[in-house]
Amino acid sequence: MIIIHALLQVNPAREQEFLEVAKTLVAATHEEEGNISYELYKHTADGNTYIMVEIWRDQAAVAAHNTSPHFTGFAAKAGEFLTAPLDVKLYNAEELSK
Repeated sequence: MIIIHALLQVNPAREQEFLEVAKTLVAATHEEEGNISYELYKHTADGNTYIMVEIWRDQAAVAAHNTSPHFTGFAAKAGEFLTAPLDVKLYNAEELSK
């Protein structure tokens, strides 16, 4: 299982536009084969910071997502909304039994 945390610093003046584009990305990604979870969260202390928390079945699913039209379209527009480069961290994980 692959977990990705993508930290996004959003320009407050463009936040509503960012959220509209992100909503489309999240909805389309939920339909992808190999996607376990894909959610956008707003930081409670820093209102300009968002984190996309992604969980994927495997690296092949991540690779397919990264070439999907909804992701490449979002990536092409992201610079319009962000005030800093994306901070992306990838983790290789396994579910632990309870």
